[in-house]
Amino acid sequence: MVQDTTLVAAFLGLVEGLTEFIPVSSTGHLLLAGHFLGFESAGKTFEVVIQLGAVLAVLSVYAKKLWDVFSRAPSDPTARRTIYSVLIAFFPAVVIGVLAHDFIKTVLFETPKLISIMLVLGGIVLLFIDKIAPEPKHHDAMDIPLSKALAIGFIQCIAMIPGVSRSGATIVGALSLGVDKRAAAEFSFFLSMPTMAGAFAYDLYKNRDVLDMSALNEIAVGFVIAFISGVLVVNWLLGYVSRNGYRIFGWWRIIVGSLAFIALSMGF
Repeated sequence: MVQDTTLVAAFLGLVEGLTEFIPVSSTGHLLLAGHFLGFESAGKTFEVVIQLGAVLAVLSVYAKKLWDVFSRAPSDPTARRTIYSVLIAFFPAVVIGVLAHDFIKTVLFETPKLISIMLVLGGIVLLFIDKIAPEPKHHDAMDIPLSKALAIGFIQCIAMIPGVSRSGATIVGALSLGVDKRAAAEFSFFLSMPTMAGAFAYDLYKNRDVLDMSALNEIAVGFVIAFISGVLVVNWLLGYVSRNGYRIFGWWRIIVGSLAFIALSMGF
């Protein structure tokens, strides 16, 4: 049985790492996979901790660029604007996330059919935006105006509904505001760092009384695999979307969401 749960933990860690930074909703995939596999951890300990693996993945990939930005910030207006744009985009998630946290976790996260529906709807939106997005005016994630960064931050908050996708919401928002495909993905990476770290810390605080660390082996396996697969995805994604756009992710969402909804309707 231990071996079985370890394999499930490895699979879920892979799901988290592969889907966190592409616009398909890692939370939606993780919750649906857990539902169909019958996997549940006390206080969502497993799900909370392996998110940190994905956070560290993007931090490791962008460590050099982050060091460069922060070291230049005292004397370089462009570096300061980059930091300000990410913090401004992060701010709406702080306010709305804190106010709506309990409702999101106790109601929305416990509704698999809603997750399936949002996967499908999000896929349709992604296909639509990928096709009709306005001509890009911003080709560098470090050059997005503060007003547009704030707008992207508000759009990101829609992803608090599981199945929407944090990266999907930020990318769709950026594309619709004239950011090109590669820069939209990179800004989503930048914004993911404070957003995911903040969500991890707040989840940890809110669940501190019910956290169950007895399954440390499964948590460690999921964490490590989420980190490794997250690094691979972050390194791959920018080049892929520059050449091909986001259509494949829209179709993936529609297929997965539809199959999940059918399975749930049949009682699985």
